[in-house]
Amino acid sequence: MKKMFVLVSLLVLASLVLSACGVAATPAPVVTEAPIVATEASVATEPPMPAWTAPEGALVAAPVDAAPALDGIGDDAAWASATEIVIPVSGGMNFDGKGGTDVSIKAVYTADEVYFLVTYADPTESWYRSPWQKQEDGSWKKITDPADKGGDNNTVYEDKMAFIWPITAVKNFETTGCFVACHSGENADIKPYGNKYLAEGETADIWHWKSVRNMNQVDDQWLDSTKLDTSTPELQTKTIEAGRHSDAKDSGGYADNFATMPDPNDATKTVPDKSKPGFTSAGFDTTTGAPGFILDSEKVALDQAALDAMPIGSYIPGIVKSEIVGDRGNISAGWKWADGMWTLEFGRKLNTGSETDVQFSDMAASYYFAVAVFENAQVRHAFENGASFLVFQPK
Repeated sequence: MKKMFVLVSLLVLASLVLSACGVAATPAPVVTEAPIVATEASVATEPPMPAWTAPEGALVAAPVDAAPALDGIGDDAAWASATEIVIPVSGGMNFDGKGGTDVSIKAVYTADEVYFLVTYADPTESWYRSPWQKQEDGSWKKITDPADKGGDNNTVYEDKMAFIWPITAVKNFETTGCFVACHSGENADIKPYGNKYLAEGETADIWHWKSVRNMNQVDDQWLDSTKLDTSTPELQTKTIEAGRHSDAKDSGGYADNFATMPDPNDATKTVPDKSKPGFTSAGFDTTTGAPGFILDSEKVALDQAALDAMPIGSYIPGIVKSEIVGDRGNISAGWKWADGMWTLEFGRKLNTGSETDVQFSDMAASYYFAVAVFENAQVRHAFENGASFLVFQPK
């Protein structure tokens, strides 16, 4: 009986062990995906950058590989890539009584230079700038505007054009343009068109082209807050231009064609003899005075015998000129007048390094400017109402 009990117990125990162990579970299959092969269509890309759009009304300087020739013709391939803007100017003297014209401008730039093409209608090429003429009594006289009481020649002058660019921040320039610097009527007894100057601490760059006096360049000038000081004759002479100054130069430029005579106070020196011309050359027409200047490289000193030998009524230009060497001459240019139109091409370095120049060093910035045009007028120019601005199209 006892043996039977042991056998039954062993069978029960074996059954319990088998039920606890059971059959080993089959491992669940691991789900895998086929490797992704990158294709051109499946590679994620950044959304394309929007195309550059010029601000409305901007003068856009287009990037070019080759600079245009500055010959006053304006037919270079470089200009074909540039968009033209037109700026009306008004309020000046002459222009056949209209007082103004429309100024068309294009701009392009290379790696280190910026260039401008300017065209506008002008009914006359004004080169007859106060020449000398021999009188009936044998003396010489400078031809002047009979209505000019000083600094206001409007009949025997030259054609000119100017841009003004703020160097520092100039308050209200972006909306008012050069009117922020014009003080019309100030010192009217000696300056019929007033003074030009800015507020304290403000400066601007002036590009002042002169058709007779400049040679292959636009005259580079600048503007600050200097006012005309009439307290003494010396200070008046020193500040007669008020805030307008010429950039520094090493040599060259233009000068009145005067003879010289011994200085009455110092026999070792000479002073201008403003009664007669000092130089002639073979490069002008004595019957008209054209082209209105004598090249310094071709000038020949006149003595009294040579002056006496010239026929009554002969003309001699009133200006002797050469290229400017130095900061004042850093804007190269060429120009032509034909069929009632001026065409000017000019350019300079984007960054000149001069504190009296605007620097085009930020290609993403807007550079404001204003335009003035002179038609046979010394100071009474046609002007832009407000200001324009230049931007650089990215390369």
